[in-house]
Amino acid sequence: MRFEATQIHAGLAGGLIVSCQAYPGEPMRDPRTMAQIARAAVTGGAVGIRLQGIDDLRAAADLPVPIVGLWKDGESDVFITPTLEHAQAVADAGADIVALDGTRRRRPDGLTLSETITGLRETHDVLVMADCGSFDDAVAAEAAGADILGTTLSGYTGERPKSSGPDLELISQIANHCEKPIVAEGRIHSPADAAAALRAGAFAVCVGTAITHPSTITSWFVTALEEEYRSRSISMPPSTSG
Repeated sequence: MRFEATQIHAGLAGGLIVSCQAYPGEPMRDPRTMAQIARAAVTGGAVGIRLQGIDDLRAAADLPVPIVGLWKDGESDVFITPTLEHAQAVADAGADIVALDGTRRRRPDGLTLSETITGLRETHDVLVMADCGSFDDAVAAEAAGADILGTTLSGYTGERPKSSGPDLELISQIANHCEKPIVAEGRIHSPADAAAALRAGAFAVCVGTAITHPSTITSWFVTALEEEYRSRSISMPPSTSG
């Protein structure tokens, strides 16, 4: 870990973490591209960067801000840094914070979340962020030893509905019960959403799609224009010929 834990907490407090990820097969799915986007985000004021994949982490290892690293792998429900081996590899690649599935679901290697965190700490000096899907997940993850609680999986595990924006209710619930800092993540589409997440009790806010995923951002504009064009076509009276 390149920073002391106290430095990481102080640096992230009230700030923006930018998630720089691209899906397999997309034009931007390249470690050098992700590293360049990460550096651009830091230039814009990001206090942390979230990266997926060993190659991406290595390409951006020199960033001057804490890196939240993860490894998406496997076909099971638990695929965000799903095993202890994955977590150790993410730490080896340069992550200061290892993000992993923080739900109560069975992990592919059979270890509990607590056993995974303990095993990682036996070999690496890193912080652990638990990507949770519910209040019960967050409570269990804190008890298991996670340093940071994320709302990343809210709406994706079947325990909570998938909201159109950030799950402010969940953020508030966790903040009112848990002591560990909360990183609000998931469907934060605007600066107003980010501010609302902070007001709800988040320690920091992580934004990905709305900043670093051109395909999705483009689709938002295209959809809005198509809907407007259709509404105008419907409202226009039919033409007549004299």
